[in-house]
Amino acid sequence: MKIITAEEFRSSNDRSSVQSEDVTLDQTVLEIIKEVRKNGDEALSYYTEKFDGVKLDNLIVSEQEFDEARQLVRPEFLSSISQATRNITTFHQAQIEQSWFMDQGAGIVLGQKVSPLETVGVYIPGGKAAYPSSVLMNVLPATLAGVENIQIVTPPLEDGKVNPHVLVAAEEAGVDRIYKIGGAQAIAALAYGTETVEKVAKIVGPGNAFVARAKKWVFGDVAIDMIAGPSEICVVADETANPTYIAADLLSQAEHDESASAICVTTSADLAKKVSAEVESQTAALERKAIIQQSLDQNGKIIIADDVLDALGVANEIAPEHLELMIENPSEKLPYIKNAGAIFLGNYSPEPLGDYFAGPNHTLPTSSTARFASPLGVYDFVKKSSVISYSQEALLASSEQIKTLANTEGLTAHANAIEIRKDDPDA
Repeated sequence: MKIITAEEFRSSNDRSSVQSEDVTLDQTVLEIIKEVRKNGDEALSYYTEKFDGVKLDNLIVSEQEFDEARQLVRPEFLSSISQATRNITTFHQAQIEQSWFMDQGAGIVLGQKVSPLETVGVYIPGGKAAYPSSVLMNVLPATLAGVENIQIVTPPLEDGKVNPHVLVAAEEAGVDRIYKIGGAQAIAALAYGTETVEKVAKIVGPGNAFVARAKKWVFGDVAIDMIAGPSEICVVADETANPTYIAADLLSQAEHDESASAICVTTSADLAKKVSAEVESQTAALERKAIIQQSLDQNGKIIIADDVLDALGVANEIAPEHLELMIENPSEKLPYIKNAGAIFLGNYSPEPLGDYFAGPNHTLPTSSTARFASPLGVYDFVKKSSVISYSQEALLASSEQIKTLANTEGLTAHANAIEIRKDDPDA
């Protein structure tokens, strides 16, 4: 891995992984969206055969397929997915918000009503990969928020079925409505509806470039969670850190795809050399070493900082999706972290712990959007309405002030709506 100084990093122009616009990709995605809106299920079947090589008689996963799925997965997977479900549920229960009201006296009651979204669509990548963990991370917060209608879309396998691990995870999370569609066409179906697919209020879940661009184009007609970029990890380490652990954690993200970003920021030049050597050694033994090597060549780096606070400053500039603090007394430095999707403290809190099992959500802001965005949570599946109740006396007591503000803005009909009540003989 390339080793640079913090000064060299700050003077470079590649501190974020903002992706360039792809006009050809957008044209393709917009054409797909247009066709799905026009031709519904017919377009879905056409694109499923074109892109996935599968001709389907039914877009919906059957009960029989759910039953078969449990027979196809190992008992240890069932045990693991059940425990992960419990952990994720426990964590996200703490995020549940309640409606509230406050009586200000004199006939004035104000408040906020929290309501769940009515329908949510969850995109789960498919094909050769299987992401049952993403099912749990996207569905369970929605369920806890009170969303009653949750639909999953995922590309079918070559045999026309859905990966059994995904089906078992969906059943564990309480979803039994899964559509065998993927790509931009699945996003369009969720956004606008077809004869089979019900239109939703919000679309969440990770996907490839086509999915990400489709989500961007349908935003406004429906809500979305975020536009996810390549996966990222930043490890801040001092001389007490274990270079073997650091290398392993960097590689756990580099294996996602060629555009993934793996960065170590350290206060020790000696540690930097050891991490670089470990990365090279461990990469050679990994299955996805070709992908890892390209990721490291493009986006991997080790940055040497002056001290721990300087290192944390670099991390804040990167605003990574995953931030590991492998430093002495990491919890004491937590207040210095301003920008990170998820923060992992110490040598025994590796990033995969958060991906699969601990409980916090693994759908996180990428491409430096941790500067203003948060992990997916229960709060993403509710909407809030203000509640205002004034008695007749309370309104009349404030009428002149309200009219003054309305007339100042030239909105005389607003003022009239107050005046007409003031002049009401029954008032």
